[in-house]
Amino acid sequence: MDQKNKDLEKFLNFLSGKSKNTAPKEEDNVVKMSKKSPMNPKKYISFAVTLTAVFAIAIIVFTNVYIVKESEYAVVRQFGEVVKFQSDPGLKIKVPFIQSVTKLPKNQMTYEVSEEEINTKDKKRIIIDNYAVWHITDPKQLISNAGTIEKVESRMEEFIYSVIRSELGRIEYKAIINDEDSSRGSINDQVTARVNELLSNDKYGIEVIDVRIRRIDLPSVNEQSVFTNMISDRESMSQKYLSEGDAEKRRIEAQTDKEVQEMLAKAKKDAAIIQAEGEAEAAKIYNKSFSQDPEFYSLYRTLESYKKTVGEDTVIILPSTSPYAKILSGYIK
Repeated sequence: MDQKNKDLEKFLNFLSGKSKNTAPKEEDNVVKMSKKSPMNPKKYISFAVTLTAVFAIAIIVFTNVYIVKESEYAVVRQFGEVVKFQSDPGLKIKVPFIQSVTKLPKNQMTYEVSEEEINTKDKKRIIIDNYAVWHITDPKQLISNAGTIEKVESRMEEFIYSVIRSELGRIEYKAIINDEDSSRGSINDQVTARVNELLSNDKYGIEVIDVRIRRIDLPSVNEQSVFTNMISDRESMSQKYLSEGDAEKRRIEAQTDKEVQEMLAKAKKDAAIIQAEGEAEAAKIYNKSFSQDPEFYSLYRTLESYKKTVGEDTVIILPSTSPYAKILSGYIK
C-alpha cells in the first residue's frame, strides 16, 4: 500500500515539473486520512417537511387573500350560500376551501337589448332597438336569486321586451313615430317604472335607471308600402297646409283692403272738413279785406272772371271808353 502511494506521488510530481531528485519529506510519507461522519437522514427529512409546510401555508394565504376595489362589491359565499359582502375597499381574507368570492361592479352599466319585432295597435309590425342603463342595489339578492350578472341581464331583457311590447301595443304606429306626440315622450319613463317593479317583485337586487328606445325600424317586407303611405299622408298634409295658407292669405288681404278703405274714407272726410274750414276762414279774410276797398274788390272779381271766360283764341271787342280798355291800353287815371 505504501509503495503504491509513493509511486503515485512520484507520478504527480513528474507531471507538476518537480525534480526527480527531490527527496521526499518525512511528513509526505504519512498518509493523512480524514474521518467522515456518517449521514443523518432524519435531519434532511425534517428540513424538507418544514420547507414544504411553509410553502403550503404561503400558498393557502395568498390564494385566500383578495382585494376589494372602490368600484366593486365582493360577495362571499360558503357552500354556495351568501354569507356576507364587502363594499369598503381594502385587503380581505376568506376561509380557505369552503368560501369563494364573487366580484360585482358598483358603477352604472349599459345593456344593449336585442332587437325585437312587435305589433302596434293598428297591427303594424315594427322593429324596436333599445338599451337600458342599470346598476346593482343589493349584491346579496343578485347572487342569491340570479347567480351571475349575465343571468340577471337576461331576466332584465325579458322584462323590458315584455313591457315594451305591452306599452307599444296600445299605441298606433303614427303616434309612435311622431316625435310631437306626447304619448311617445312618456313611454320611456313608463317602461322604466314597470321594469323596476317586476325586478323588485322577484328580488334581483338591481335597479334600471333608464330604458331608451334608440331606433324604430320597419320589417323589409313592409318598408316600401309604409313609405308609400307616409309619402301620401305627407302630400295630403302639405296640400291641407297650402289650402289653409291661401285661405288665410285671402282673409288677411280682405281685412287689409277694408282697413285701407276705412282709413282713406276717414282721411278724405277729415280733408274735406279741413278744406271747408279753410275756405270759410279764407272767405272771412277776403270779405274783411275787400270791404275796406269795394272798388278794388269789384275790379278783382272782374279780373277773376276773365280768367275763366277769356282764352287764347278769345276775341274781345270793347269800346274805347270802357274802363277795362283803358286799363289794357295802359291808361290809368
